[in-house]
Amino acid sequence: MSKVIARQIDNILKGDKFLRHKQNKKGNTAIYSRKHPTAKSVRVVVDSSIDLASGKANSRVGVKLVYINRAKSWREITRECITDARGLASLIKKVEAAEKLVKTCKFCKAKKFKAKTGNTVCANACWTAWSGKKKSASPKKKTSQKITASAVKKAAKTPPRKPQKKSSQKSSQKKSQKSSKKIVAEILPGDLVTAELIHCDVFKADMTGSILGVVMSVDKYGRVKTNWTANTSTVPEWELPNTDHYHVHMANHYRFKVLSRSVEWAEAA
Repeated sequence: MSKVIARQIDNILKGDKFLRHKQNKKGNTAIYSRKHPTAKSVRVVVDSSIDLASGKANSRVGVKLVYINRAKSWREITRECITDARGLASLIKKVEAAEKLVKTCKFCKAKKFKAKTGNTVCANACWTAWSGKKKSASPKKKTSQKITASAVKKAAKTPPRKPQKKSSQKSSQKKSQKSSKKIVAEILPGDLVTAELIHCDVFKADMTGSILGVVMSVDKYGRVKTNWTANTSTVPEWELPNTDHYHVHMANHYRFKVLSRSVEWAEAA
C-alpha cells in the first residue's frame, strides 16, 4: 500500500468532479461519487481503495453505477469493475457508457437492478403502489320478486288503465335527465391505467398498448393526477382523462381504463 498511489487516485477523481464521502458504511476505504453526465438519478461510484485510517491505497479501484430511487436508496445497476490508478479515468468513461445497456422499467421509467432474490426488478419498486389495492366489490345479484297468489288475483280484477299521451314537456324533461347522467368509476392512486374513447356513453376505441400511465393522486372533487409514462398514439396529453367521472351528454372524449385491477364505470347514485 502506498500514499503516493492514494494521492494519484485522489487527484484523478477530484479533477473529474468526484466528491469524497465522509464515511463508508460497508468498509474502511474512501468512497467517491458524482452524477452521471446524462442519465437522471444515476451516480458513478468509485471505491478508491484508500484506507480511511492510514491514507494509503493498494491501486485496486472499483467503479460502478447506482440508481437513486424514490426512497433515496442506492440500487446497484452495474457490476463493480476493477482497475488500477493508470486505467481509472478510462474505466470511468466505459462504465458511464454502460448505462445505456441497463434495462428500464416500462411503467415508471426507473432503472432496473438485480435484487437479492436474483430477479431483475424496478429500482423504484413501482409495482407495490398498486399490488396491495383491493379489487372493486363485485356487483350484487338482483333478487327476484316473489308474486303471491293474492297479488295475481288482485291484478286480474283490476281493469288495465288506459295509456295516457305523454306531454312534450315530460318528454323533454326525461331527455334532459338522461343527458345529465353522471358516470363514475373508482380510480385510486397507484392504478396502472390507459384510456378509451367514448362517444356520449358508447365505447369507440381502446388505447391499451399505445397509452400507459400511473395514477399519482385523486382529490375529493374527483380530479385525477396521472403520470403518463408512455404515449405512442396521436392523442395529445391535454385530451387524456383527468377525472373519475363524466356526463353522458359529452361527445367524443377519453375516460380511464384501469389495467391493474377490475374497475367498472356506472351511473352515480
